[in-house]
Amino acid sequence: MNPSRLILLCLACASSSVFAADASFTLTATSKDFDRYFPGYLANGYVSTLTGPRGTEGNLSYMVGLMDYAKDDFSRPAAIPGWTEIDYSTGQSATGHFWMNQVGLNPLLFQNYSQTLDLHEATLTTSYRYVDQGKSTDIRVLTFASQASPHLAATQLTLTPDFDGEVELSFALNLWAPYQPRLPLAKLSGDEMQEAVAAQQMKLVAIPPATPDRAPVWYHGDVHVGANDGDAKTLTLWLDGRAEQGLAMAQAAAIELPKGMTPTDVKLHQSQYRLALNLSAKVEKGKTYTFTKYVVMSREGWGGDAKADLALATSAREGGFERLSAAHRAAWAKLWQSDIVIDGDERAQRAVHSDLYYLLSSSTADTAWAIGACALTPGYAGHIFWDSDSWVFPALLLLHPDRARSLVMFRARTLAAAQARAKAAGLDGAKYPWEADPENGTEQTPHFAWVLGEREIHVNADVAIAQWQYWLATQDRAWLKQYGWPVIRNVAEFWASRVTWNAGKQRYDILHVTSVDEDYNDVPNDTYTNAAAAKALRIASLAAAAAGGKADPRWNEIAAKLHVPFDAAAQHHLHFDESVAHDRDTWGGSSLPMLSLPALDLPMSPQVRRNDYDAAIGPVLASSRDPNSMGLAPLSIAAATVGDQARAVTWLEKNFQGGVIKPPFDVRTETATNNTGYFVTAAAGFLQNLIFGLSGLRIEDSGLRAAYAPLLPPNWRSMTLRNIAFRGKRYDVTVDRAADGKARLTRAAAAIR
Repeated sequence: MNPSRLILLCLACASSSVFAADASFTLTATSKDFDRYFPGYLANGYVSTLTGPRGTEGNLSYMVGLMDYAKDDFSRPAAIPGWTEIDYSTGQSATGHFWMNQVGLNPLLFQNYSQTLDLHEATLTTSYRYVDQGKSTDIRVLTFASQASPHLAATQLTLTPDFDGEVELSFALNLWAPYQPRLPLAKLSGDEMQEAVAAQQMKLVAIPPATPDRAPVWYHGDVHVGANDGDAKTLTLWLDGRAEQGLAMAQAAAIELPKGMTPTDVKLHQSQYRLALNLSAKVEKGKTYTFTKYVVMSREGWGGDAKADLALATSAREGGFERLSAAHRAAWAKLWQSDIVIDGDERAQRAVHSDLYYLLSSSTADTAWAIGACALTPGYAGHIFWDSDSWVFPALLLLHPDRARSLVMFRARTLAAAQARAKAAGLDGAKYPWEADPENGTEQTPHFAWVLGEREIHVNADVAIAQWQYWLATQDRAWLKQYGWPVIRNVAEFWASRVTWNAGKQRYDILHVTSVDEDYNDVPNDTYTNAAAAKALRIASLAAAAAGGKADPRWNEIAAKLHVPFDAAAQHHLHFDESVAHDRDTWGGSSLPMLSLPALDLPMSPQVRRNDYDAAIGPVLASSRDPNSMGLAPLSIAAATVGDQARAVTWLEKNFQGGVIKPPFDVRTETATNNTGYFVTAAAGFLQNLIFGLSGLRIEDSGLRAAYAPLLPPNWRSMTLRNIAFRGKRYDVTVDRAADGKARLTRAAAAIR
């Protein structure tokens, strides 16, 4: 056996044996979930697909940065041809001819049903006894998108019939119809958009179990399939396509039959909506047959064309399923060497592993692609928000710095687009978009939300702060000089041109902004924005020194005089300028906890920090709005910084309450009711809450410092940040209890090498 293959197999087997008993890595659906089935998610950061309950359906799939640019619309992820489908039929009978994927989900027809998403191995396994016209077949389906070979994915179908006879199978690539209706959302105001939705007899509210609210807005874009063909003799399929006014893409599939099987018939099926190989074969009662479908996907700028994909698919078939699967499992085992381990709370541990799974499935290492708020799905049109810099990036930075690097590299790669946007606004430097296209970095905010794109400009500070955090954590000077410093410099130049000098009060103001509490959409001196801008300006001077660049003396001068609204009498920060009352029932209730986000962590005295939290909590608790899962982490972290264990734990535990995690696969949604799923922003917020909130750790010039006393929920015995990376070294950081019962933090060289 090839030595490298042996190593992969040993890694995968060892990993499986170690984690087989860890229930926190296993999410399982039963037939009781048929009526509430919220699709799972299989992805490797480059390609994704949603799951179906049978395990054999053709499901919507997406590819990183492959965007649809339809006229009069904002960009949106183009749905690539579905690659998961393998349909099955026991054949013609007196009562008709049925394909399994068209048969309704009924426990009487899908008996002994179980579908398991293995988070540790990133595989979906579905098993049941399918009853069709008096014939029964034991079915097992295994699907994954390879973490080791990211162009590759595979689905394996195993059949054991309880009859002798002939069966039919269809191995398909689903060619989706263009989505209708396409609304001209680049032109419609908010009222016009709602009128258009109503005119189409649609609604913006969620339809349980799996249709999100705003589905008429956050729908998928289109891929137009051009040349497509197949070969019944070689059992292969291939196609070329192009996203609407976007990039070219390609796919290919190679089918592997059970050893010794000779089909009685194989036909190529081609239609407007389906490219498939349909075959018939004789089976014997009690004998097991395994069919495997190897799929390769690529796009312009990432891989080749259909011809190249076909060569890779056939090569994968020659190598065999076990080799591909072992490499995939070994790659995931390596990822899980960095983990957050909780002793004493199974529910919290399961949430950690599901959130890490969705985050790792959606990210790439050592690229320049960021992560949309809803991963590789159409949620929020796949656009890149500040979520990427201030929520997802910090959650990855210590556990997986190579994936965090991709997020800051995205801002470096799209710097030119941000510079052009600043120039168009008459400003210097770079103005990063509120909603950035994941491929080219251009502004893509829908017209009905244009004010966010124009005024919610704190994103520019968030970008610079993330760049600096990466430098502090890695001390990669070559990266800083080539990539980080140009981004930070341009952000500082933007702020220097965006501030307004207030001669009467001898200070700098930032006027006409949308607050981080977005219901206040035209205010002066939003506190979070101004505090973050001041930090970005100070960072720029430090970055200049570290990178050998030249700092503008005005940066520190503006930062020192930039107004950060504060109530001197009550000794706490205000939400925004004193001239604006904070008197609305908003989704967040208060933006003050954002000042404690780990990367910003606005310096203040312990008493002011406590007063800020007390001033914030009243409006939050009094709000009638549906709590947003994104806002839970800042509240918990802010409570932790003031040593309020009870409140920190209360907000932490709301991550598991109120329906924000959808069964059966723990898909985190934006709120309990809106079903906007795969919301990695909230997943990353929860992980940040653990990494920085409970531990009290902060990334600073002096190193990875315990800035605040750690805390543990009462029922937890310990929490370990396992195998984290900082400045070229690996550590295990543990929060447990000392002899007096108080939480303590210790760090040691990582046990894993």
